[in-house]
Amino acid sequence: MELVVVGALVMVAVCLCAGGAQAQLQVGFYDQSCPQAEVMVRDEVGKAVSVNSGLAAGLVRMHFHDCFVKGCDASVLLDSTASGTAEKDAIPNKSLRGFEVVDSAKQRLESACKGVVSCADILAFAARDSVVLAGGSPYLVPAGRRDGNSSAASDAMANLPPPTANVAQLTQIFGRNGLSQDEMVTLSGAHTLGVSHCSSFSSRLYDSNGSRSQDSSLDAAMASRLAQDCPPGSANVVAMDASPNTFDTSYFQNLLAGRGVLASDQTLTSDNATAALVAQNAYNMYLFATKFGQAMVKMGAIQVLTGSDGQIRTNCRVAN
Repeated sequence: MELVVVGALVMVAVCLCAGGAQAQLQVGFYDQSCPQAEVMVRDEVGKAVSVNSGLAAGLVRMHFHDCFVKGCDASVLLDSTASGTAEKDAIPNKSLRGFEVVDSAKQRLESACKGVVSCADILAFAARDSVVLAGGSPYLVPAGRRDGNSSAASDAMANLPPPTANVAQLTQIFGRNGLSQDEMVTLSGAHTLGVSHCSSFSSRLYDSNGSRSQDSSLDAAMASRLAQDCPPGSANVVAMDASPNTFDTSYFQNLLAGRGVLASDQTLTSDNATAALVAQNAYNMYLFATKFGQAMVKMGAIQVLTGSDGQIRTNCRVAN
C-alpha cells in the first residue's frame, strides 16, 4: 500500500494478492461504469444522517464489523435464512444501525447502473461519508470490492473484538487483519461517535450479584454517572463521549482522564506504547483525522474479493 497525503485528502493506492491472483482496488473505480456512484451514496447518507445523526456512527461501525469478519465483502448485510443465522444476527451485531441507508443507496444505484456497484463498496463509501458529515476529514476510498455470498453468526462471534478485550487481545485481533497497534488505536477513535449499551460495560460497575464494584481504571465520578444511567440489568444506552455526533479527539482525552466507557477502550492507556499513541491523538485533531482516513482505507482492503471473485448483489440483503 502506498499512502500520500495531499491537502486534506488521503491519496491511496492499494495492491493486494487475493486467492493467488493480483487484485486491485482503485480510487475512481466507477468513473466510467457509474460516474455518479459516490455522489449517490453520499446523498443517501446525508439525507439519513440529517434525520438521525446517530446513523453516522452506525455506518462506520457496520463497515468495521464487516471487514473484521471474512474481509470487506458486505457479508454483514446479508439476512439470516432458514438454513443459517447470518452475521447481522450475532450478539455483537444486534445493535448495528444503518442497513436501510445501504438499501436506499443500492436501490438508487441499481436504477442508474444496474449490476455495477457492489454492496461492499457502498458500505465503504458510506462509512467515509459518515465521518465527513460528523466533522472528520475527507479521504479517497479505493473501490472495486465484490460481494460475498455467505454469512454466519459464528464467524462474527469468533472475529469481532469484545468490549472486555485487553491490549494484548486487541493487538492480536487487529494484527491478524494486518493492522498495526498505531492503526488499532487510531481506529478505536471511531468511538468518538455513537453510544454504547450498558450491558457492554456493566462488569466495570457491578459484580455478578449486581452490587457496586468499580473497575479501578475507571474515574470515580465517571463510574457514578454511568451507574446512575445504567442500573443493574439496564437496557439503556449512554454516549461514548460528551459529543457523540461529532468526530473529534474527546474520546482520547477521556481515556487520558480514566473516562473511557468500554474496558476495551480504557485498556489502551494501560500499555506504554498504546498510551503514547492515545496522547498523540488527544490534542492533535489534524494528526488523528489524517491517520484515521489512512487506517480506514487500509482496513477497507482486508481480504477483499475483486475481479471475477464474488458477485455484485442486486439486493444487499440477499445473495444472488
